[in-house]
Amino acid sequence: MKIGVVSDTHGHLDPKIPKLFAGADHILHAGDIGLPWLIIELEYVAPVTAVLGNNDVGLEFKETELIELGGQRILMHHIVEPQSPSDSLKRKLLKNRPHVVVFGHTHKPFHQTIGGVLYLNPGYAGKPRADHPRSVAILNCSTAGVSVEFMGL
Repeated sequence: MKIGVVSDTHGHLDPKIPKLFAGADHILHAGDIGLPWLIIELEYVAPVTAVLGNNDVGLEFKETELIELGGQRILMHHIVEPQSPSDSLKRKLLKNRPHVVVFGHTHKPFHQTIGGVLYLNPGYAGKPRADHPRSVAILNCSTAGVSVEFMGL
C-alpha cells in the first residue's frame, strides 16, 4: 500500500505534491495544515487522514489519530520527540502499540526505528523559504513491513 505523508503545509499546497502522491492509496497529513481547503484538494488524490498541528486553530481534526493501513497500525500526532516522548504520548503508545508514528512540527525529515516503532517526519512542505529544504514522504506498507522514501519539493 502506497501512502503519501505530508506535514507543515501552513496553508500552501505545493503543485508537485498531487503529482508525487499520484497512485497513493491514502494520504496522511501530520498537522499544521493551515487552511481546510488544502485537505479537500488532497482528497482529490486519495483519502486523507489529518491531525491538528499547534498552528491549526479552528480546524475540526483530532490531535491524535490511529489508523490501520496495509496491515500496519499508524499513530499520528503533530509534536513528537522520538527519543523522549511526553507522558501523554507514552500512554498512547502503550495503549495502541503502533508500528509507525507519523509526526511533523520540526520541519526536518526524520525516520528511525526506536523500540520496534518506526518514527517518521516527512519534513516541511510549506511555502519555499531560503533556509528550509522542503520534502514529503512515501510510506510503503504491507504485512511484511514498511519502507520510506523522501522526495524533495
